[in-house]
Amino acid sequence: MPTEVRLLSYNIRSMRDDTAALARVIRACAPDVVCVQEAPRFLGWRRRVVRLGRATGLFVVSGGAAATGPMIMAAPRALVESAGDLTLPHTPGLHRRGLATAVLRFAGGGRLAVVSCHLSLRAAERRRHAPLVADRLAALGAPAAVLAGDLNEDPGGAAFRLLTSRGLRDAWEVAPDGGELTSPADAPARRIDAVLCTRPVTVLGCGVPAGPDPADLRAATDHLPVLARLAI
Repeated sequence: MPTEVRLLSYNIRSMRDDTAALARVIRACAPDVVCVQEAPRFLGWRRRVVRLGRATGLFVVSGGAAATGPMIMAAPRALVESAGDLTLPHTPGLHRRGLATAVLRFAGGGRLAVVSCHLSLRAAERRRHAPLVADRLAALGAPAAVLAGDLNEDPGGAAFRLLTSRGLRDAWEVAPDGGELTSPADAPARRIDAVLCTRPVTVLGCGVPAGPDPADLRAATDHLPVLARLAI
């Protein structure tokens, strides 16, 4: 019988905003897995994300400073089969980019590979990194796999299109459920945050969730979260 997994992708802007509102938003989404972008990564970063985990009932699986910002968190029902961090080729003068990765198991035998990413602000670097991200997801070796993150471009962008050309489906396009636009949080005008899945993943619904308090969504960070309900 398929296992349902609630996966949240969320750019939290280094927890520089209202962290209590951030925790409330995450709890309202009741995620099994959270793919974080812009996790804290400087002095004291681990202490801050541990506090966020305690406030939301989640534990840190991978990422953070070691992945230059992307991070994966999970609920206790997720068993970690493997976890790792990877930095992508660096362009001098730009922020270094990386990936947080994991293979998770759930009750009933469901097995899910997950990559959290935050692509570059520069289009050329996004195009260079996109195939490397897709390769890393495939290398995790699980047929059911999800790439989630802040892609820094709309679905028509070159990197976004490259990822979907590699067998990844845009979960919003498959089963839209909730809001579409994710940035900025106070007046969303673009969909630059996405959840992409391989075909063995059944998308039950995906979009900006309606459950969290709108005031909390605006106060928590400068992006809106994307919640995907998946069956594996």
